[in-house]
Amino acid sequence: MPSTSKIVLASARLRTLLFAMPSGRTHDRITLWSLLPIASTTYLLSQRASVTLFLAGGYLFSGLMFGPDLDTHSSQYRRWGWLRWIWLPYRRAMRHRSLWSHGVVIGTIGRILYLVGLVGLLVLLGLLVWEISLWLSDAPNIVWQTAQQGINFGLVELGRSLQTYPLEWMGALVGLELGSLSHSISDWLVSAVKRRQRSKRVK
Repeated sequence: MPSTSKIVLASARLRTLLFAMPSGRTHDRITLWSLLPIASTTYLLSQRASVTLFLAGGYLFSGLMFGPDLDTHSSQYRRWGWLRWIWLPYRRAMRHRSLWSHGVVIGTIGRILYLVGLVGLLVLLGLLVWEISLWLSDAPNIVWQTAQQGINFGLVELGRSLQTYPLEWMGALVGLELGSLSHSISDWLVSAVKRRQRSKRVK
């Protein structure tokens, strides 16, 4: 027969496993295990391999690298490697597990807007450095003309892509949100169980 101390210790370990906030490894497992059901359901509904590929890719990217835990020093943050510095302002601006990082739809949209805005800012800074270098060397100033041509070309191609592949774009966006949602739901479920356990103790 096991001793009372061993039973108490085992019970404490079980409570920790059940009610501790999911770790990064647990979130990764949820993402990987749910990939096949999500991809299969997408293909059954759309009957298009391209839509399934874009949605599954968005789901994996969001679940492993572009999810809500970019607001803290997490495995998602570390997977950006030497590029992870781009998320430092995001981390400092966001309270962990806030509505703006873990909220349904709003969290994903916020991260997309943040990343697009940051890339645009870096491109602008690069153009300014290029213009200054040309000015110092007395070379012809073609920076902003070239930039305008590039921006116009990019916008035209983006619009053409949206018109040609609307379902694929929608699939990628849905995949990003589903990857984020799987993470947030697991956190919310554990938090709900914890609150219920605390309320029972109070009673």
